[in-house]
Amino acid sequence: MTEKLPKTEAHLDLKRDLGIWSAAAIVIGTVIGSGIFLVPNSMVKSVGSPAMVFAVWIAGGILTLFGALSYAELAAALPRAGGEYVYLREAYGPLWGFIYGWTQMWVAKSGSIATLATGFVIYLANFRPELEHTWLIVPLPIGEAGQPLEIRYGQLLAMGVIAVLALINYFGVRVGGDVQVIVTAVKVGLIAMIILIGLGTGHGSASNYHTSIPAAGGITGFFAALVAALWAYDGWNNVSMVASEVKNPQRNLPRALILGTLSVIAIYLLTNFAYFYVLSASAVASTDRVAGEMMRRILGARGAGAVSIAAMISIFAALNGSILSGSRVPFAMARDKLFFRQIAFVHPTHRTPSVSILALSAWAALLVLSGRYDQLYTYVIFASVILYGMATASVIVLRRKRPEMPRPYRTIGYPIVPIVFVLGIVSLVISTLWHSPRESLMGLALIALGLPFYFYWKARAAS
Repeated sequence: MTEKLPKTEAHLDLKRDLGIWSAAAIVIGTVIGSGIFLVPNSMVKSVGSPAMVFAVWIAGGILTLFGALSYAELAAALPRAGGEYVYLREAYGPLWGFIYGWTQMWVAKSGSIATLATGFVIYLANFRPELEHTWLIVPLPIGEAGQPLEIRYGQLLAMGVIAVLALINYFGVRVGGDVQVIVTAVKVGLIAMIILIGLGTGHGSASNYHTSIPAAGGITGFFAALVAALWAYDGWNNVSMVASEVKNPQRNLPRALILGTLSVIAIYLLTNFAYFYVLSASAVASTDRVAGEMMRRILGARGAGAVSIAAMISIFAALNGSILSGSRVPFAMARDKLFFRQIAFVHPTHRTPSVSILALSAWAALLVLSGRYDQLYTYVIFASVILYGMATASVIVLRRKRPEMPRPYRTIGYPIVPIVFVLGIVSLVISTLWHSPRESLMGLALIALGLPFYFYWKARAAS
């Protein structure tokens, strides 16, 4: 169990200001980023037909729901800041919690924030192409392939977007939560309009659902498409990171996880129904901006522009949710004295982990500037997936290790539900190791760099 730090060190508790709508908005808003606008292209290339694409979306949705059902028990039983950090620590010991937190801080969450901010600017560049222009060239071999580092205007704007959202969340979790609710509502409304326009304007045909293209197909193709689908579903777990700030967490966290995940599954399926009603399998396979192409066919250039706006708002909500939730992980580590002590600071007025918010956002902004976030993120996918599986398996481990622990919510379908999710993760781990052995091993080496820090902080905490 985590002990509270003494008040004399100005360590206050975080404030429970997030209601059910804010919690659900974190789930929906963080999951739905740019994936739904892009991944149907790679999915249909892998499986060959709309029917199989829908099968993959359903399979990925069920697997994601199984994960959410498992996390619902953990979140209700352990409603503390940090999410998976807490579950791994309680089930396997502080080392595994540290490995997760170290990975999130330096690569996984910070890299995700950098990717989202860059994606926001890429869509904005459709309206302001000057964002792609170079602002400054740093004459040092720190760019791609040892070349001079080019800094574009778009990178500066992406850093600015991160800074604005960091400040919003700095001034209170309720402020950040309200922004999340508003932006998520706008996002869902815009996606609903895209669905209605696609299905209701008479520009499509049900015969498109029966089209197909040559593809790998089989188990290999299905699994490749499933990886893409799971990437689009990723982020459903983020609300558990802010568990210590959710009102009535024993009730609201399970509801937010389950209802939020079910909402995302429904939105994704309806969106794909619209895509394939207007576009054939070959048309979806021929464009990497499926939503934009669908709307262009119906409304011309205005339609494609509307999709860019929808994508920007979608990414903005995902970015805000990532900063809001992700900053709680290094905060939880610091509270356990396994990270820089200042990161555990709670702002006395706003009751937010203000230093952690600023530190994570500043590091993510530096990753934007370096242009290396994609490469770093690829390195840790392997380790991150392993930790996902271990966190879900914590449901089973903690039932055996701590049977006396109060469990306001118990996983429906236990133990089958968490076992199926873990088996899916194991398959993903094997696939990642098989197809990207170099990146996987480099990711493990990158994470291993944190071990000396763990033993240093552990020794200092014990002294």
